[in-house]
Amino acid sequence: MIVVGGEALVDLVPGEPLDSTVDGGLRALLPRMGGGPYNVALAAGRLGVPAGFFSRVSNDRFGVALVDRLRASGVDTTLLQRGNEPTTLAVVALDEKGSAQYTFYTEGTADRLVGDPGPLPENVTALSLGTLGMVLEPGASTYETVLRRESARGVLTVLDPNIREALITDPAAYRARFESWLPHIRLLKISDDDTEWLAEGADPVDAAKVWTSCGVDAVVLTRGAQGLSVITQAGEIARVPSRRVAVVDTIGAGDTVHGALLAWLYSNQVRDLSTLDADGWRSALEFAAKAASITVSRSGAEPPTTGDMASAV
Repeated sequence: MIVVGGEALVDLVPGEPLDSTVDGGLRALLPRMGGGPYNVALAAGRLGVPAGFFSRVSNDRFGVALVDRLRASGVDTTLLQRGNEPTTLAVVALDEKGSAQYTFYTEGTADRLVGDPGPLPENVTALSLGTLGMVLEPGASTYETVLRRESARGVLTVLDPNIREALITDPAAYRARFESWLPHIRLLKISDDDTEWLAEGADPVDAAKVWTSCGVDAVVLTRGAQGLSVITQAGEIARVPSRRVAVVDTIGAGDTVHGALLAWLYSNQVRDLSTLDADGWRSALEFAAKAASITVSRSGAEPPTTGDMASAV
C-alpha cells in the first residue's frame, strides 16, 4: 500500500461575483476539499491503486466531508486520527491565468496535532509527505520522524515541499531542515518555483542535480507550460510537454502529478527508482501529465479516475 501523510483542509474558492454595491466587489467563496497530501491520496486512490491517508482530521462538518470523500475515492482511512479541533481553511485568490494564491487559517487546527502512529504496517511500500505537514509544528516533527524511520526500512519515500512561503517564518531554518531530509528521500517531486525558492534563485535543473548528489534518487520537476522533467544521478534523462487543455484553474495540478506518479510506480511494480531507464521515466511523466491536464480543466482539485483517464484523448 501507498501511504500519504499530511494535512487535509478546505479551500474556499472564488465563485460568482457578489453585489458590488453591498459587498465591495468580493466574490462568493465556495468550499472545496483539499490540502496537498489529501489531493495526492485522492489522485492515487482514484487511479485504482491501494492508497491510505495518514493525518488528523476534525470531527466538524468539514472534517466529516473530507473523510467521506477519501472513502468514496477508495482511500484507506485506517491510519486516520480524529479530533475536535477545527479544520484548517485556505482562502484562494485566482489570478488572470487561473493560478492560485492562498491565505491560510491554521492556528489550533486538527491536522497540526497528528500523533506518531509508530512503524507503519509491513505492507506499506511507499510513503509520500509534503506541504504544510512538513512546516507546521508539532505535526512537522511527527512526519519527519516517520519519514526517517520508514526510509531506514527501505520504503520508497516521496516528498513534495509545495512551499507556502507565508507560513515559513524562518526560511533559512526551513532550507536547512529540507537539506537534512534529502538522504532519506528517494523521489523528490517539486515545481520550478519551489526549486528556485529553496535554492535561492539557482537554475532548477542545477539545483536538482545538487539534490541527487545528496542522496535523492530522482527529482521530478513540474514546469508549468514547459511540462515535466526528471533528473536522476545520471543527469536529466527525460522530459515531456504539458498537454494543451482549456484551463479553469491550476488548483491541485501538482498534487495530481504526484499522485499519478505514485500510481504509475505502483502499477509498474517499481520500488527501486534506479531500475527505471529514460523510456520508463518518459512513460511515467506522460501518465502524470495526462492526469494533471484533466484536473486543471475542472474547478478546484478534482483528480481523474481510471475511467476519466481511459476516455481522455
